[in-house]
Amino acid sequence: MRIVIDLQGAQSVSRFRGIGRYSLSLAQAMAAQAGDHEMLIALNGALVDSVEPLRNAFTGLLPPDSIRVWHPSGGHLSPARRVPDEILRECFLAGLKPDIVHVTSLFEGMSDAAVTSIGRFSGTTPVAPTLYDLIPYIHREKYLADPASATWYLSKIDQLKRANLLLAISESARQEAIEHLEFSPDSVVNISSAADGRFHRIDVTPEAERALRGKLGLIRPFVMYTGGIDYRKNIEGLIRAFASLPSEVRHAHQLAVVCSVTDDSRQALQAVARSAGLDESELVLTGFVSDEELVALYNLSTAFVFPSFHEGFGLPLLEAMHCGTPVIAADASSLPEVVGRSDALFNARSDQAMTAKMFEVLTNEAFRADLVRHGYEQARRFSWKESARRALGAFEESARRVATSERVSVPARARRPRMALLTPLPPERSGIATYSTELIPELSRFYEIDVIVAQQDVAAPQVSACAEVRSVDWFVDHQADYERIVYQVGNSEFHAHMFELMRTIPGVVVLHDFFLSGIRAHMAAVAGSTALWLRDLYRSHGYAALVDGTSADTSQLVYKYPCNFDVLTNNVGTIVHSRYAKRLADAWYGAGTSEEWEEIPLLRGPPAKISRDQARAFLGIDCDDFVVCSFGHVASTKLSVRILEAWAASALSQQAKSQLVFVGENAAGEYGVCLQHGIDARRLGGQVRITGWAETDTYQAYLAAADVAVQLRTLSRGETSAAVYDCMNYGLATIVNANGSMADLPDEAVLILEDEFTDADLVGAFERLWSEAPLRQRLGQNGAKIISGRHAPRACADLYHQRIEKFYGDQSDGQLAMVREIGSHVERAAEADLIAIADAAASTFPARQPARQWLVDVTGAPHQGEPGWQAFADWARAALVDHRPGWRTELIDLREGNQRYRYARELASSLLGLPADLLQDDVLEVEKGDRLVCWRDEAERRAAQHEAIARLRDRGVILE
Repeated sequence: MRIVIDLQGAQSVSRFRGIGRYSLSLAQAMAAQAGDHEMLIALNGALVDSVEPLRNAFTGLLPPDSIRVWHPSGGHLSPARRVPDEILRECFLAGLKPDIVHVTSLFEGMSDAAVTSIGRFSGTTPVAPTLYDLIPYIHREKYLADPASATWYLSKIDQLKRANLLLAISESARQEAIEHLEFSPDSVVNISSAADGRFHRIDVTPEAERALRGKLGLIRPFVMYTGGIDYRKNIEGLIRAFASLPSEVRHAHQLAVVCSVTDDSRQALQAVARSAGLDESELVLTGFVSDEELVALYNLSTAFVFPSFHEGFGLPLLEAMHCGTPVIAADASSLPEVVGRSDALFNARSDQAMTAKMFEVLTNEAFRADLVRHGYEQARRFSWKESARRALGAFEESARRVATSERVSVPARARRPRMALLTPLPPERSGIATYSTELIPELSRFYEIDVIVAQQDVAAPQVSACAEVRSVDWFVDHQADYERIVYQVGNSEFHAHMFELMRTIPGVVVLHDFFLSGIRAHMAAVAGSTALWLRDLYRSHGYAALVDGTSADTSQLVYKYPCNFDVLTNNVGTIVHSRYAKRLADAWYGAGTSEEWEEIPLLRGPPAKISRDQARAFLGIDCDDFVVCSFGHVASTKLSVRILEAWAASALSQQAKSQLVFVGENAAGEYGVCLQHGIDARRLGGQVRITGWAETDTYQAYLAAADVAVQLRTLSRGETSAAVYDCMNYGLATIVNANGSMADLPDEAVLILEDEFTDADLVGAFERLWSEAPLRQRLGQNGAKIISGRHAPRACADLYHQRIEKFYGDQSDGQLAMVREIGSHVERAAEADLIAIADAAASTFPARQPARQWLVDVTGAPHQGEPGWQAFADWARAALVDHRPGWRTELIDLREGNQRYRYARELASSLLGLPADLLQDDVLEVEKGDRLVCWRDEAERRAAQHEAIARLRDRGVILE
């Protein structure tokens, strides 16, 4: 194998930190054991001070020409250069023709000339970065509060997810990648770590000891810590624990915090010490010490304490053990695997436990001696030779998988195709906006994504970290640049701009709501055009819907008609979240309509890390209250009033410690007034409440705090209830009724009532879940398991990638490809030729219709005022309103010298009393199985229209 090591981890600002030492030591050990492998070292020429020292570091290990240097333009100086530098680097690495690229430190370059990336340009070569930890990702509230830092760090997480293999420095770090980034276990290898050879037992001369102690102010035996200062290091807890030692033990020792310390940190730690009762001599903050001084301090210290909450490995522990220092540590993250001894550990969150363990190590000589002996033995288990052996073995296994086409974390690919993904984003109050923020970071493993939005403000750093956010105008101007286009489509005003775009720039449609009539009606209202709404109705549902549209209230029509056929058919492919949406499509537009649709489970990210007790404290709910919640906007379609009525009739309403909470905004208008009146009239105001719009943290808190959820539906329009999946995600026992997609939910994970349930059924469900805690637990556990498996963001993104590539693969020799290919050959064609080509294409590939067509030929019909007009008008009007399930009636007539049929839509509109200019006549398009009738007798028709009818018959039209 040819292994290329990007050694910027030993060049950047990390050069003199643990990451720099780790990167260099591991690379040297791999070079020493390379065997038949060819190894190249790639260095960043802009980090010039490190190049020659690193060349020298591999003298005798690698030939001089194995060190290769590349030169960036300076992305750290100008944001405009960052992406070009990343592309340059990946192109350079690809030019070395590696079998694998090892990135020693991906999280570099925020403040210096280091440049790292994965999958920016080249995706053909497997990439294996070192994973030190995911501490900022796991503790975002502590480390990623600054938006710029969050965006930068999350962009690196996005790139990390594109890696084929991760080399974790501990089993703890390995499990973090599996749990938090959803890497498969076989694609993350624990290669462990080791200490530098300079750390060992030495004899410190009395003179050297006096000088070092005098320099640092160490006048007594001391307890030592080293490893940096920040929140997770728990230095404040260490100071408090030391201060809590019995006075005779504490006064006999000093606490030495050995590391660089800023003035602000020094003052803060000294304040903690004073508050804990320590005098100035008892806490020593040494500041920076040299490596030689550090080794001496390890050897001189009475004990080494490592109180960290979270460590990728905890290298100082290993260094101290090599130096013969008794070691005790917190029982958190990777530290137990480094220490290797349970009785040397203490609870990281307990000052008392830390105090007790320090007291034991400082007063029990036998324990101290045993720790020293154990430390020597434990430290010998870690070596750079072993870490290098594991790393090389992982590279070899990765190469075998690629050779045998086995699937690894991200399949090798030429590059990530460029995708335009159209969706709303936060802060828009849209469930699809939230959905997209969870999908896009995972989907960006496969695509270079531009997110196209029709909003001014975007508050989604996790999206900005892995994708560019562009305007609709940008998309229109650059549409040809995109190889994949995806529309996230819902039935709300946030998607109004997409309809014209989908018509002119087709892509894959993700249909979150089957009915799109609500947004179509809204768009017409905003435009002040009833005609716009009526045309939309006609396109999907024909004249029957138009007649309804002129006589029925729009609010009724949006529940009656989906108004979506153009979206379903003018696309590259359709993705839905439920089988119910596919059943609706087949019911509305004919069997087989959804045959080529793909179903992907509705994505749900991991639940917020908030316990039930924390959530209840946040919400002001007593710990022993029994809480039932209904999530989402109050609406008649969610049967909110029936929920209230069943609650009032149940035994729970008689319990002082029970409450019903509608978590969401109350309905506007009469329904909302009715619900509030029902609460007030029953005097349930102290037990039942409506929260109003719930921000994310409040919404999540109620999910964590509730005992039971009730999510009912009626008049489902094909949507998938995100709230139901949220409840399942939080392990919440949930009552649903078998309406729409909820009928397909597994009965082992939710309590399902009949679609047309009775009030008694709902009362019984409330009381059953109230009284049967094991049932609540079983339903909750089953629901959470289902969501964390099938609905996890990574799993759903994998399915998205498969389905999108299938759709576009199918298009490679499909109609869109055909049109593009034709277009490249007809630049200079005459107009007549273009018309003939278009006509042939339309005849061969007719646009799919919403239903079979009952074509009524009205050629030669009398005009208004002519003899026979009234009889014809009555006949034609009856034909138009004659409802035939699965069919739509159209008037047609013969134009252009009896050669071509056209739709007679203007005539039909006038006959139905609609504006004559509502619809326009157009060329007739037919499918096999359409039927043709004539208002005149057959003999007369055949004589007048022989040639045109013959053409229809040839295309499969049946003559009646």
